[in-house]
Amino acid sequence: MASPDKKSFPLRVDPALWAEVERLAASELRSANAQAELLLREALTRRGVKLDPPKGRAGALRKGPESGA
Repeated sequence: MASPDKKSFPLRVDPALWAEVERLAASELRSANAQAELLLREALTRRGVKLDPPKGRAGALRKGPESGA
């Protein structure tokens, strides 16, 4: 179940794209939803949008193996 402080919304996405999100999430030991949030945060950061750190579990947005972290 979603956290009370998180926005829930339906998302229509290409099945092949979502399958890749799920694959990446599994390889980084995240849920697909957490992976989608991470990807959105990374994309916004690359575009210069300043975001507050996510609330919740420590390390929830840890970098994957390909990040060099």
